[in-house]
Formats: sequence, structure tokens, C-alpha cells
Amino acid sequence: MSAKDCGHHDDEEQLAKRITVAIVGVVVVVGIVIFLVWAILHPDKPRFILQDVTIYAFNLTAPNMLTSNMQITLSSRNPNDRIGIYYQKLDIFASYHNQQITLPTLVPRAYQGHLDVTVWSPFLYGNAVPVAPFLEEGLSQDMNTGMVLLNIKVYGQLKWKVGTWISGRYQINANCPAYISFTDRTKAIQVGSAMKYQLVQTCTVDVSLN
Repeated sequence: MSAKDCGHHDDEEQLAKRITVAIVGVVVVVGIVIFLVWAILHPDKPRFILQDVTIYAFNLTAPNMLTSNMQITLSSRNPNDRIGIYYQKLDIFASYHNQQITLPTLVPRAYQGHLDVTVWSPFLYGNAVPVAPFLEEGLSQDMNTGMVLLNIKVYGQLKWKVGTWISGRYQINANCPAYISFTDRTKAIQVGSAMKYQLVQTCTVDVSLN
């Protein structure tokens, strides 16, 4: 190989190194900018409120079978004035003492703009769901005393939107307590054969990396 060829080869290596350094530099700068934007605009998690619960059926039958059919109204507010929220997936179901008593209901995907409010009204169905014997005993006692604490739970995924940048997926979990009175009818509104309970109950919300 001649000296000319060696010089040309060295020039190509230097050019390749410069291009690599430039690309790495751009990636680092973009990463720093995204990090700074994220740090400055650190998002507040959405706020969920359980507006009401309409009970169509809530019956215990032998042996240890629970039928619970209901419709809920759940609202979510985006408290951020510069960050949007994409709800990728939200499953909602009812539970009693941490046992799921209805099938999960998937609500439609939604985008929530700055300070926007979104409202869902899904039906939750649980027909002849077997419950643990000790839970059946406790639930029977609660129904006899007239007050049952249900928990409406939300599990899903969301993404944050800052300008044109969209984050990766985050896990969202929400828990909404619902106190249902079966004896004090003044706390409910009769809707046909169903009973509607106005709750306006704040939910606990946790958002974490998926």
C-alpha cells in the first residue's frame, strides 16, 4: 500500500470517528433536553373520583355464590397545565376485601388534554362468583347490618405527552372505596328496580414505571 493510500484510509477513519462523535453528541443533547423538560414539567398523577354506583343486583346464594351487577360513574381529571395524558388501557372491576367480585370491564382509550376531565360509565358484571367461605360470612354480616364496603379498582397503562414528545408506558392503579347502604334508603335514589348511590368519593391513585 502506498503512502497516498494510507493517508486516504486515515482520512476515512477520522471522518467515521467524527460522524460517530457527532451522532453520540446529538443523542446526548436530546437526552439532556428531554430530561430537563421532564424535570421542569414533572407531571402530577391524574385525579379520579367515583361519582356514583347504581346497584342492579347484589345477592348471596348457597354455596358461597355472589351475584353483583352494577354501573358506576368514574371521572378523571388531568391536573397538569402543560402535559397531556394518553390512557392506553384501563380495566375496571369491583372487589370486596381484596377479592375480585366482577369481571374486568375495559373502557375505551382516551386522550386527556391539559386540565381536561374524562368521564366513564361502565357496567360491571359478576354472576354467581364463588367467594371464600370466610368472606361469605363477613359479607353476610355486613349486609345484615346494612353497610357494605366495596372497592372499585382501576388497573391500566398511560403515557405522558409534552409538546410532540410522548413518554413510554406507565402503570396506573386506582382504588375507589364505595360504601353501599342496604338499609338506609335515604342514601340512595331508586331507578326502576335499581338503587343509585351518589358518592363523589376521591380515589387513591398510584402511577409507576411499567
